[in-house]
Amino acid sequence: MADTSAGFRFRYRLSGGAPTIQTLTFKDTETLSKGDLVNLEGGEVDLAATNDSALVGAVLETKAGTDSTTTIMVITDQDAVYGVYDANARAIGATLDIAGTTGAMTVTTSSNADLIVVANSTAEEETLVRIVPAKHFLS
Repeated sequence: MADTSAGFRFRYRLSGGAPTIQTLTFKDTETLSKGDLVNLEGGEVDLAATNDSALVGAVLETKAGTDSTTTIMVITDQDAVYGVYDANARAIGATLDIAGTTGAMTVTTSSNADLIVVANSTAEEETLVRIVPAKHFLS
Protein backbone atom coordinates (compact mmCIF):
# COMPACT_ATOMS: atom_id res chain seq x y z
CA MET A 1 0.00 0.00 0.00
CA ALA A 2 1.26 3.47 -0.87
CA ASP A 3 2.34 6.03 1.70
CA THR A 4 -0.55 8.51 1.55
CA SER A 5 1.22 11.30 3.43
CA ALA A 6 1.77 14.48 1.47
CA GLY A 7 5.09 15.53 0.01
CA PHE A 8 7.93 14.18 -2.08
CA ARG A 9 10.17 11.51 -0.56
CA PHE A 10 13.64 10.80 -1.96
CA ARG A 11 13.85 7.24 -3.28
CA TYR A 12 17.07 7.06 -5.34
CA ARG A 13 19.21 8.71 -8.00
CA LEU A 14 19.23 7.42 -11.57
CA SER A 15 23.04 7.39 -11.36
CA GLY A 16 22.88 5.17 -8.28
CA GLY A 17 24.74 7.68 -6.13
CA ALA A 18 23.84 9.13 -2.76
CA PRO A 19 21.76 12.33 -2.76
CA THR A 20 23.58 15.64 -2.85
CA ILE A 21 22.32 17.79 0.01
CA GLN A 22 22.97 21.52 0.02
CA THR A 23 22.09 24.16 2.55
CA LEU A 24 20.26 26.97 0.76
CA THR A 25 18.80 30.28 1.95
CA PHE A 26 15.10 31.14 2.05
CA LYS A 27 13.98 33.77 -0.46
CA ASP A 28 10.79 34.65 1.42
CA THR A 29 9.55 34.65 4.98
CA GLU A 30 7.52 31.44 4.90
CA THR A 31 7.35 27.91 6.23
CA LEU A 32 8.76 25.10 4.12
CA SER A 33 7.79 21.56 5.07
CA LYS A 34 9.72 18.33 4.76
CA GLY A 35 8.91 16.93 1.30
CA ASP A 36 8.13 20.28 -0.34
CA LEU A 37 9.75 20.98 -3.69
CA VAL A 38 11.53 24.31 -3.95
CA ASN A 39 12.51 26.67 -6.76
CA LEU A 40 15.65 28.81 -7.02
CA GLU A 41 15.15 32.56 -7.46
CA GLY A 42 18.04 34.99 -7.21
CA GLY A 43 20.20 32.37 -5.52
CA GLU A 44 17.60 31.65 -2.83
CA VAL A 45 14.78 29.09 -2.57
CA ASP A 46 11.04 29.41 -2.19
CA LEU A 47 8.13 26.99 -2.41
CA ALA A 48 7.86 25.56 -5.91
CA ALA A 49 4.77 26.08 -8.02
CA THR A 50 3.76 24.64 -11.34
CA ASN A 51 5.60 26.18 -14.30
CA ASP A 52 8.57 27.37 -12.22
CA SER A 53 11.69 27.17 -14.36
CA ALA A 54 14.48 26.61 -11.80
CA LEU A 55 13.26 23.69 -9.69
CA VAL A 56 15.83 22.41 -7.20
CA GLY A 57 14.46 19.41 -5.31
CA ALA A 58 12.86 18.36 -2.02
CA VAL A 59 13.54 19.93 1.37
CA LEU A 60 14.58 17.57 4.15
CA GLU A 61 13.20 19.40 7.16
CA THR A 62 10.29 21.57 8.20
CA LYS A 63 11.32 25.10 9.05
CA ALA A 64 9.78 28.55 9.39
CA GLY A 65 12.24 30.87 7.69
CA THR A 66 13.01 34.54 7.35
CA ASP A 67 13.90 35.92 3.92
CA SER A 68 17.61 36.02 3.09
CA THR A 69 18.52 34.80 6.60
CA THR A 70 17.30 31.26 7.32
CA THR A 71 18.80 28.22 5.61
CA ILE A 72 17.32 24.82 4.82
CA MET A 73 18.68 21.46 3.61
CA VAL A 74 17.62 20.50 0.07
CA ILE A 75 18.33 17.57 -2.25
CA THR A 76 19.74 19.19 -5.40
CA ASP A 77 20.43 16.33 -7.83
CA GLN A 78 18.99 16.61 -11.32
CA ASP A 79 18.57 12.81 -11.43
CA ALA A 80 16.86 12.48 -8.02
CA VAL A 81 13.74 10.31 -8.05
CA TYR A 82 10.98 11.03 -5.55
CA GLY A 83 7.98 9.00 -4.42
CA VAL A 84 4.73 10.91 -4.06
CA TYR A 85 1.21 9.85 -3.16
CA ASP A 86 -1.07 10.01 -6.19
CA ALA A 87 -4.34 8.07 -6.32
CA ASN A 88 -3.99 7.55 -10.08
CA ALA A 89 -2.29 4.95 -12.23
CA ARG A 90 0.64 6.53 -14.09
CA ALA A 91 2.68 5.40 -17.08
CA ILE A 92 6.43 5.78 -17.44
CA GLY A 93 7.28 8.91 -19.43
CA ALA A 94 4.05 10.76 -18.56
CA THR A 95 4.47 14.35 -17.42
CA LEU A 96 2.78 15.84 -14.36
CA ASP A 97 2.48 19.21 -12.67
CA ILE A 98 3.34 20.20 -9.11
CA ALA A 99 0.25 20.87 -6.99
CA GLY A 100 -0.48 21.85 -3.40
CA THR A 101 0.88 24.11 -0.72
CA THR A 102 3.57 23.66 1.91
CA GLY A 103 3.09 20.40 3.76
CA ALA A 104 0.53 19.23 1.18
CA MET A 105 2.44 18.96 -2.09
CA THR A 106 1.48 16.34 -4.64
CA VAL A 107 1.05 16.00 -8.42
CA THR A 108 -1.75 16.69 -10.85
CA THR A 109 -2.57 16.38 -14.53
CA SER A 110 0.06 17.99 -16.72
CA SER A 111 -0.29 21.33 -18.43
CA ASN A 112 3.22 22.64 -17.64
CA ALA A 113 5.21 19.36 -17.55
CA ASP A 114 7.12 20.01 -14.30
CA LEU A 115 7.80 16.34 -13.50
CA ILE A 116 8.23 13.10 -15.43
CA VAL A 117 7.11 9.65 -14.28
CA VAL A 118 10.03 7.20 -14.11
CA ALA A 119 8.13 3.93 -13.55
CA ASN A 120 4.67 2.57 -14.21
CA SER A 121 2.44 2.59 -11.12
CA THR A 122 -1.07 1.59 -10.17
CA ALA A 123 -3.43 3.84 -8.23
CA GLU A 124 -2.49 1.86 -5.11
CA GLU A 125 1.27 2.48 -5.50
CA GLU A 126 3.27 5.64 -5.01
CA THR A 127 4.17 7.52 -8.16
CA LEU A 128 7.90 7.81 -8.86
CA VAL A 129 8.86 11.10 -10.51
CA ARG A 130 11.82 13.33 -11.20
CA ILE A 131 12.06 16.98 -12.19
CA VAL A 132 11.94 17.42 -15.97
CA PRO A 133 15.60 18.13 -16.82
CA ALA A 134 14.83 21.38 -18.70
CA LYS A 135 13.09 22.74 -15.57
CA HIS A 136 15.88 21.83 -13.13
CA PHE A 137 18.04 24.71 -11.94
CA LEU A 138 21.20 22.93 -13.16
CA SER A 139 19.97 22.87 -16.80
